Amino acid sequence: MNGIVIIGGGIVGLATARALGEVLPGVRLTVLEAEDRVGAHQSGHNSNVIHSGLYYPPGSLKARLARHGGELMIRYCEEHGLPVDRRGKLVVATASSQLAPMAELARRGRANGVTLREIGEGEVRELEPDVAGIAALDIADTAITDFGAVTRSYAGELAARGVELRLGARVSGIDRRGETSVVRTERGEELEAAVVVNCAGLFSDRVARMCGVDPGVRVQPFRGEYSALAQRPGTTVHRPIYPVPDPELPFLGVHVTPGVDGTVHVGPNAVPAFSRTGYRWRDIDAATISAWWRDPGMRRLARAYWRDGAREVVRSLTKPMLVADVRRLLPDVRSSDLRRAGAGVRAQAVDDAGRLVDDFVVRATPGAVHVLNAPSPAATSSLLIGRYVAGLAREAYDGTPAPDASAVVSS
Repeated sequence: MNGIVIIGGGIVGLATARALGEVLPGVRLTVLEAEDRVGAHQSGHNSNVIHSGLYYPPGSLKARLARHGGELMIRYCEEHGLPVDRRGKLVVATASSQLAPMAELARRGRANGVTLREIGEGEVRELEPDVAGIAALDIADTAITDFGAVTRSYAGELAARGVELRLGARVSGIDRRGETSVVRTERGEELEAAVVVNCAGLFSDRVARMCGVDPGVRVQPFRGEYSALAQRPGTTVHRPIYPVPDPELPFLGVHVTPGVDGTVHVGPNAVPAFSRTGYRWRDIDAATISAWWRDPGMRRLARAYWRDGAREVVRSLTKPMLVADVRRLLPDVRSSDLRRAGAGVRAQAVDDAGRLVDDFVVRATPGAVHVLNAPSPAATSSLLIGRYVAGLAREAYDGTPAPDASAVVSS
């Protein structure tokens, strides 16, 4: 019987291959990665925060996988000698209008099993003397790591187990021939697969269509730009500092995050990108823009969120606006304290109605499993997402019923 081909060498694709090797030992597994290294996109360009499960609606796939997935990730890092530091974090309210949304976050967090305290202005100052806030949530379960290092660790485990990882193997087409899929790459390779697992991230909707599937969503890339923050009296932080997020958007807002390497970053924002790998303003793909313009769902998205998008664009191009936003949390920050420090691109699913999809989206179709939306906290939850997707792939491979998310969490 043919093996399983996993498309995408990011943290979710490699975690899925890792889990498949455990549930289907002896089955040939091949991972195809378009770039020349693993974790080249979202997995290697993010805030490196292991999330606690605070933000997500109880019962959602994110909520079920994030809380326990975070603990598994911390344990994995400790066991494999990877950098990890359970520092906790503060979600800080800077205006009275944010107190009700913060209370809702606390309710969600407790329902999801998150360890948290609601604290006042005095205790905020005690924990973080340079941070301004009238109240905050003190989250004990948050940690920081290096998800690029985690991704490389997964790849090393797979290599030791004999899993084939092909770099520079961009998929150009997929044909279904009876019970077999033939996956073609731009290098002229053809691989026969009993099951295709689509973990292609920024290109996951395109891969689904190659499989003859209407994914029901399309990927809109959002560029998240980061700045490095100089640490001096007045700008020093000891743990991640987050604002109270806008409940209407699936983004957490510009936050201040210490790294395991001692650096501190501010970001990311959420600028609509004009290419699926649009790390810079000049990265523009005319064909992609044209396709979006013809898509009714994308036009609905633009009409609904143009004000938010315009604000993000202005903040990207206008440093004083970024400084003003950071000063809401750290009032003593000066423009000279911030310098550009790279960017990441988030693959955000948009549904047919033009809505930003908040939850993880994983769909099984004949001979394939598609991960169509896996933004934050996907890196945090990658070990559990891998188990969940592997269960669906195993069901497609040999008929073994896939466990639901609750069973994956408890296993």
